[in-house]
Amino acid sequence: MKKTTDSPVGDELAALCGRAWDVLVPARAGYLADVSAHYDEVFHEVAQRTEHTGGLGKTDIAALVVWKRLSAQTRWVTALMSLPDTHVRAVTERAVTAVRNTTVSPSEAARTGRGIIAGLPGFHSGDALASAVLTAAAPTRMAVYDRRVQHALDTLGLTLTPAPGRYGRYLQLLNDLLHHGGTRADGWAARDIDTALYWTGATPDHPASP
Repeated sequence: MKKTTDSPVGDELAALCGRAWDVLVPARAGYLADVSAHYDEVFHEVAQRTEHTGGLGKTDIAALVVWKRLSAQTRWVTALMSLPDTHVRAVTERAVTAVRNTTVSPSEAARTGRGIIAGLPGFHSGDALASAVLTAAAPTRMAVYDRRVQHALDTLGLTLTPAPGRYGRYLQLLNDLLHHGGTRADGWAARDIDTALYWTGATPDHPASP
């Protein structure tokens, strides 16, 4: 399938999205059928706590590290744990406010939130953990990104480069998919698409990149 720039337009975008939905719908069904309904309990608990507190602390971030099955044996973990929890919460509260800002598009909110959280150790580069934190802050607007999602996007011909601002462009891409999904997108949010992309990138026919 032909790849495009990060911002395909018009008929090209509509065609790409249409072909993507042919994969996303069964992938989402496969995800719901095969993944334990209890797996996301940690994520939902963090999201609910964030809804009440307006920010995430070190305990919340640690829970999301486990949820995303990321390595905690890295220097950034030591640096993050060495910060006062009040400082971590002060940064994440600003990021939470940004991604919940409904006066701007989800992609713009994602870009702003991602820039804010980049000030914490472990969030300077890479979007896997940052996207989990921002999605916990705004589950109905944001979406999780990781290597499997990237692999699925590549497979579908939906180019997302690693250039600065990737997370904001990722949200724009998901919103484009929702916009061009027709009736197949009914009841879907960006988070539903990310799980379908994750499942697509994890299947034997489309193995996740190392």
